[in-house]
Amino acid sequence: MYTNDFEYYRADSVDDALTLLSDHAGAELVAGAHGLLPRMKTGDESPPALVDIGQLRGLDMIEEDDDGTDLSIGALATHAEIADSETVRQRASVLADAAAELGDPQVRNGGTIGGNLAHGDARSDPPAALLALDGSLEVRGLDDKRTIDATDLFEGPFETAVADDEIVTGIRIPTIDDAVSGYRKRRDPLSGYALVGVGVWLRTDGETIEEARVAVTGATTTPARLPAVEDELEGEAITEDTITAASAKAGITVDDGAFVSDVQASAEYREHLLTIDTERALYDVIDISQ
Repeated sequence: MYTNDFEYYRADSVDDALTLLSDHAGAELVAGAHGLLPRMKTGDESPPALVDIGQLRGLDMIEEDDDGTDLSIGALATHAEIADSETVRQRASVLADAAAELGDPQVRNGGTIGGNLAHGDARSDPPAALLALDGSLEVRGLDDKRTIDATDLFEGPFETAVADDEIVTGIRIPTIDDAVSGYRKRRDPLSGYALVGVGVWLRTDGETIEEARVAVTGATTTPARLPAVEDELEGEAITEDTITAASAKAGITVDDGAFVSDVQASAEYREHLLTIDTERALYDVIDISQ
């Protein structure tokens, strides 16, 4: 399959890219282009122009703030760089796990975190990690810049709160020393996307779960937090009974009609799998032997 004709521009700065977006109505940004180009080939998207930001400098950093309370990752950091980063592994391991699970080596080495999140594919892995980490996106327009919380980012299939004339410049993640996190994926055997993906972040004192964030991707029409699971975990002792009770709430958290039904799995089966994989994801990060 082939794309429709389009114009191509390579930006040499963020400001240049924003100007090009403004000058060419309907233009789309590309960096790794692993999300957009396949949809252009199938006709799901047909932008009249592409603005390439893949060569911009300064947007691929991975670093902690001086006080160690936040982790900043540039929009052009690749999934492979995130998966291999010791800083991300130590401070936000759920994101490193998700990046390592994404696609294949070609996608991980070419695809970028900013493009992935702005693309809004509900089957992708990083959205569950960003939600579990309570992260945010930093975006710029021609006249201003703003922050979009992860919980406000995903608005529908391939729809996000990033405006057509804005560029994601990075993501910011709050970090806490006594937190643990992880990501578990049930891979769609046909596409490699998440049939069900669960991101977990927990803060504990070794005996009690003091704070919990759990998020799903793949199984639902948009990536989402699972507040009923979180409520069941918070304030409870770290036991098998706690994990079982919390996991049982995974399906009821999701709005009616939000589970995806397709040739790979029905909505009912995905709901069932979400309960199982939430339990497994919790066991991945909780040591109940203490």
